[in-house]
Amino acid sequence: MTVSPRRYHITTFGCQMNKADSERMAGILEALNFEATEDPNLADLVLYNTCTIRDNAEQKVYSYLGRQAKRKQNDPNLILAVAGCVAQQEGESLLRRVPELDLVMGPQHANRLGDLLEQVFSGSQVVATEPVHIMEDITKPRRDSAVSAWVNVIYGCNERCTYCVVPNVRGVEQSRTPEAIRAEMEELGRQGYKEVTLLGQNIDAYGRDLPGSTPEGRHLHTLTDLLYFVHDVPGIERIRFATSHPRYFTERLIRACQELPKVCEHFHIPFQSGDNEILKAMARGYTHEKYRRIIDKIRHYMPDAAISADAIVGFPGETEEQFQNTLKLTADIGFDILNTAAYSPRPGTPAADWENQLSDEVKQDRLQRLNHLVSLKAAERSQRYANRVEEVLVEEQNPKDPTQVMGRTRGNRLTFFEGNLQELKGKTVSVEISEVRPFSLTGRVLALV
Repeated sequence: MTVSPRRYHITTFGCQMNKADSERMAGILEALNFEATEDPNLADLVLYNTCTIRDNAEQKVYSYLGRQAKRKQNDPNLILAVAGCVAQQEGESLLRRVPELDLVMGPQHANRLGDLLEQVFSGSQVVATEPVHIMEDITKPRRDSAVSAWVNVIYGCNERCTYCVVPNVRGVEQSRTPEAIRAEMEELGRQGYKEVTLLGQNIDAYGRDLPGSTPEGRHLHTLTDLLYFVHDVPGIERIRFATSHPRYFTERLIRACQELPKVCEHFHIPFQSGDNEILKAMARGYTHEKYRRIIDKIRHYMPDAAISADAIVGFPGETEEQFQNTLKLTADIGFDILNTAAYSPRPGTPAADWENQLSDEVKQDRLQRLNHLVSLKAAERSQRYANRVEEVLVEEQNPKDPTQVMGRTRGNRLTFFEGNLQELKGKTVSVEISEVRPFSLTGRVLALV
């Protein structure tokens, strides 16, 4: 009699760091002979990898958990796990709220999922949220894409932005060694991956905690040095990195991106607010003038570079005039993509306790006005692609049109065109752009690059 394999389901909320953690945890589960299923109701193990940056993501986790907790009352063998930032923040109080949970684990413990599950299998209810030194990872992630992969280069964050829970839940900065990062990239190259995104919550801080400096006092390990070190990994054709912090963004890094052909001309640098008083209240450590100088410098070296960012409206105490400064910066720079959010107070952060909170009506009004401007500016920026030939790395089929495939330009613009996925997946093709939209393009294939 054959025993059917146990199945697992992972739902991931939040940032690219969480997606990378989920790929690692999926790899561990498959090494334990679990098989993936898209349907949580068919799974023997359900894991929610959570995000606490926004309140609505957190509320969604609780509603999903509630459904699975009911299922567990009828099926006591179901294993329920919560990982990520909500798990780190709530810890044991999650167990009080959802007693059906078997495992609560913070993001630093993603690599230890196998060990923690052993304790669960032997009947324990496990909470793993204590800070750990992140050991070099020998797990094999189950990558969600066969073309592009995330590679963590630094965990944690030492910044203390007054609105952000990340330092509380992801711990202090811990950089991986350049050799370990290169080894993971070489393995990805051997497996046929074409693109790697180097990830860090604050990637420009990479290397500050690693030993070694030059006689002149310059640190041996910076993100710029890392780019030079991994640039020639065989098989990897494109390298991206995220997320950057304006405080640490250097001209040397911009020059490296211009010099190194594999590094894509795409920068993700959150500005959060265009007003200096709000930036100071956020403890961001730069002014809007400094932010503008960074963008000017990028465009000096790479006039065509795509620039994306994040912005928050409705921060405590933000006046209409201060919000207008955010609109002005957005209009002046003209981002390719701007991720926007209305401020939501997060437990354990300084700004959550301030008395000058704005009403939801004001926040939503400002968010709509900013989003309208973002769409207009993105549409303007898109015009430069019209009738141009772009190099597109093919990733998937267009889910809305099976005759089309989709991929991204070096500037990270999603591009659709007619083609056969079996023939083109993982290939870089020259595409003449025939149709431009604010956030995506359509074209026709000219040739394989």
